[in-house]
Amino acid sequence: MKKLARNTIELIKEEYKFLLFLILLYFILQVPLNYYIITGGGTSDISSRIEVKDAYKSKGSLNISYVTELPGTVMTYLLSYIIPTWERENANLYKYSKEESTTDISFRNDLDLKTASSQATYWAYTLANKELIKTNSDLYVITIFEGYNTPLKVGDKIKSMDNYSYETIEEYRNYIQTKKENEEVTIKIERNNKTKEIKSKIYSYKDHLILGVGLQFLNEYKTDPKVKINFKARESGPSGGLITTLEIYNQLTKKDITKGLRIAGTGTIEENGTIGEIGGIEHKILGAENDNIDIFLVPSGNNYKTAKEYKKQKKLKIKLIEVKTIQDALIKLENVKK
Repeated sequence: MKKLARNTIELIKEEYKFLLFLILLYFILQVPLNYYIITGGGTSDISSRIEVKDAYKSKGSLNISYVTELPGTVMTYLLSYIIPTWERENANLYKYSKEESTTDISFRNDLDLKTASSQATYWAYTLANKELIKTNSDLYVITIFEGYNTPLKVGDKIKSMDNYSYETIEEYRNYIQTKKENEEVTIKIERNNKTKEIKSKIYSYKDHLILGVGLQFLNEYKTDPKVKINFKARESGPSGGLITTLEIYNQLTKKDITKGLRIAGTGTIEENGTIGEIGGIEHKILGAENDNIDIFLVPSGNNYKTAKEYKKQKKLKIKLIEVKTIQDALIKLENVKK
């Protein structure tokens, strides 16, 4: 042991400059950059995330599609120029304003996931003719518009304005339009689990009155039969709304919409039932192809156009189906032949 210690000390003395260089290089390579590195896509059977009481069984599967992201560092950024399948994406694309932090982005992603699950529940139970009662509506601040001076912060839950509360975004918009530009209002908010009142000014923008912030509602429902949605934090985001809706619907109804096939897809589920477009469609389709998915549901519009071109370019075998609304998706799955 003494000999080993002496040899180690001698090595450090002789090579200390090189060792210091390696240590410095390591820390330099870990320096975070304003990028996300996209490294590929995949699919995951969603049935384990959805629990409907007395659910009907399925012979096939409905699968969410995802894109794998790595945090942008000097190391991952440099590797993206070496590894052909890695792509760089500027983090500013995820920001609604320059001042936003990664914490703001994470909050919005988490809220998007909860909102997507809420709207998926609404549409699945509505289309399956099952009992659904709205029990709560919360309004959250999701971004601060640039150029507006407001005491509100991303993540604030707005409970009331001048003691007036509301259950829909329309009620909120109608109420704020009764105010005047530069008028001050009292807003009761919940921030960091504490309730407080703040004063905020009303602004005018394109003939509309606003608070200078972006807002998003989150509805909660009581259902019969009961449903429990168990997504992991890393699965945050709204793009699983379509498949989540279909999985809940499939567990609620006797007829199996999968017909024994492995079905994947992507797309937001909007309040009116429209399937919204998403990013990273190429990565998701390639991931589905690699996972031997039979059918991939693609939002109508630019997503479907890009998906068709990518399938042809890469000579993929996966079947693509264009969907515009949740009702459209159900009709087209009904017409699928095994």
